[in-house]
Amino acid sequence: MDRELWRLVLNVVEQAARKVGWNGGRRQPVYSNYLIVAMYLWSVGDGKPMSWACRKWSYNGLFRPRSLPSVSQFTRRIKSEDCQCILQRVHDQFVLTPGQITARLVIDGKPLLVSPVSSDRQAKRGKISGGFGKGYKLHAVIDESCRIVVWSVMGLNTDEKTVARELLPEVLRRVVLSNDALIQADSHYDSAPLHADTIMPLGLTMLSPLAGQNKVQSKSRARHLKSMPATRRTLVHCWKNHPALMDYLLRSRDDIERTFGTLTCGADGLSGLPAWVRGLARVRRYVGGKIILYNAMQTLRHQRRQTIAA
Repeated sequence: MDRELWRLVLNVVEQAARKVGWNGGRRQPVYSNYLIVAMYLWSVGDGKPMSWACRKWSYNGLFRPRSLPSVSQFTRRIKSEDCQCILQRVHDQFVLTPGQITARLVIDGKPLLVSPVSSDRQAKRGKISGGFGKGYKLHAVIDESCRIVVWSVMGLNTDEKTVARELLPEVLRRVVLSNDALIQADSHYDSAPLHADTIMPLGLTMLSPLAGQNKVQSKSRARHLKSMPATRRTLVHCWKNHPALMDYLLRSRDDIERTFGTLTCGADGLSGLPAWVRGLARVRRYVGGKIILYNAMQTLRHQRRQTIAA
């Protein structure tokens, strides 16, 4: 499957590089944008540093460049606007299917920890399961096919609800939702301001467990409900009158846990950040490469299912 996966990825990278072209100046570069992006994804897929990608013995018969740039050239070029645009196009190619209508999205966050004594100034301390940690957090939205549609990497101390206000409008610009589409989330996203500022204006329906609703005193519950946005009021009403149905609907939220599990499994997965990936810009680029390879694998599996069904 690795050979099929890499053939698919390299083919999409080549197509994206042709569309982007060269916008870095009048002279054409010695090393093409296609080569730079392909080298980067090759190193990310193997879980190796960028210097490893500049060595000839790091490649095999499937992808073997005739000549390679120096480490300084490679690290400078991958930061260029052209290469970033190619990476974005490759991501979109594996995610956006023309005419596909999605009835369900799931949003969640995953910590990406570094050492507690790391000197990375952009790695922040934040709360994790069982205590506190230091590092970053991946915020992701997946669709029904478990592909990561949009994502963001922020410091570990950034609230998930704050990032959701930016991610959810971006989702609507990228996918087509059915009229009865649901946004599934955990109790961290149960927030009246999030419903008022994002969920209601976008016309979305969010399904999540209630956070702290039982702590509201019975005398002030009526007044508390009136002050809520209509979408959260409906959510409270549904949990009160149909708890079994709500539990049943939330079972499919586990898809994002399986997505994170697949994304992190294996020796070269995203279980943690390697020692050479530090700084917010570098972490985002590295995580973006992992997500591209994950979405490519999901696309390949979907194609195989269609072939078997045919």
